[in-house]
Order: sequence, then C-alpha cells, then structure tokens
Amino acid sequence: MKRGKKYSDAVKTFDKRTLFDVNEAVSTVKKTAVAKFDETIEAHIRTGCDGRHADQQIRGAVVLPHGTGKKVRILVFAKDAKADEAKAAGADFVGAEELIPKIQNENWFEYDVVVATPDMMGVVGRLGRVLGPKGLMPNPKAGTVSMDVAKAVQEIKAGKIEYRLDKTNIIHVPIGKASFSEEQLSENFGTLIEAIIKAKPAAVKGQFLKSVTLSATMGPGVKINPTRLV
Repeated sequence: MKRGKKYSDAVKTFDKRTLFDVNEAVSTVKKTAVAKFDETIEAHIRTGCDGRHADQQIRGAVVLPHGTGKKVRILVFAKDAKADEAKAAGADFVGAEELIPKIQNENWFEYDVVVATPDMMGVVGRLGRVLGPKGLMPNPKAGTVSMDVAKAVQEIKAGKIEYRLDKTNIIHVPIGKASFSEEQLSENFGTLIEAIIKAKPAAVKGQFLKSVTLSATMGPGVKINPTRLV
C-alpha cells in the first residue's frame, strides 16, 4: 500500500519496533498527527480471545472522562413519556414504528448511535438486517437498551463509547482527538483499558492483551508495552 509523504516522514520520527509506556506512546502519536484536520486517536487492542466461542466474547461500554471530541447523533426508539424524556435529554431523533420505512426504504442513517426502550425491541428487531451490519443495533450490554433513556442519552453525549471484538479478535476504539492534551488522552486510554481488563472472559487462558497500538487517523501505529498494563 502506497503511503503519502507525511506518513513516511512520521514513521521516521520513532522506531516502530519500540514498545512504549502509555505516556510516551500518547506523546509520539500526537506528534505523528500532522493532517490538516483534527485527527481521531484510536486504540487497537489485540486480545487472546477466540471470538468464535460465546464464552470468549467481549462487549461493553465505558464513559471516557474527556469524551471523544466527536459530536454524536442519537436516535431513540421510544413512546409516550419515554419519548419525551429522550427529547429532553438531548436525543437528536425520537420515534417508533413510523421510522421503519424511512430507514428501510430511504437508507436513512443520519445518526451514530441507536437507543431503545425494551418494549420497542420488537420494532427495532425488524431492522436487524439493516442496523446490524452497521453496528447500530441496540444492545443491553452496551447500555443502549434501557428504560432510563435519559441517562443513556446523557452518557453517550458525555463520551460513552462501545467496545467489542471484531472478527480478528481486535478491539478498535476512539480515545479522543489530536487536539486533546496528552493528559486527556492518557486518562481516556487508562479508563478504556481498565474496563477491557475487567471484561476479560474467564475462559481466556494465557496472555490476554497480545498487542496494544495507538494511531492517529492518517498516522502510523505506535505500540504500547502490553505487559505494563495488566
């Protein structure tokens, strides 16, 4: 894969084989974020899980102390008083059955997170084939299926993010923006990694954190020493 000059220059600023501690990695990754926009800083965590087994799945959510720096648009499926609560809490879109044709027929996806009350999951379930592949299906483990829709909306707006294994047993999560201070990024990362370590499935044997890498949107990966995190 051909890389641009800025990427090539960024790679030269550090040794890609080095395993940094968290603060050094954050400092290095900020220096490699030289694009003309405010790049997202992401953590990529390769685990020792085998996601093909149900007892080795990881899925959850955590509120980052400094948020992600991204404005999150929330769609809430709720009715009556719960719909009013969602609107008052700052949900961007609120509705029920009437939204199904809009999503199915008009490919309406102007939102980043979907929240639903438990009684609406029968309705939302009809959208599984559409929302599922986009990672938008509400899930109790992520806190997006809840009767307390106001709390769910407020936490997401405050910086709550979902983490889950992909098909290669890696977790990819944003931890902030390049414009964040090193302290903010380090604290966000610390909160995330603590939650993931707590979520370690009992069935996983051997080394849990195989590799941990930070990278900016357009920058190279900076490796963190995983043995110092556990």
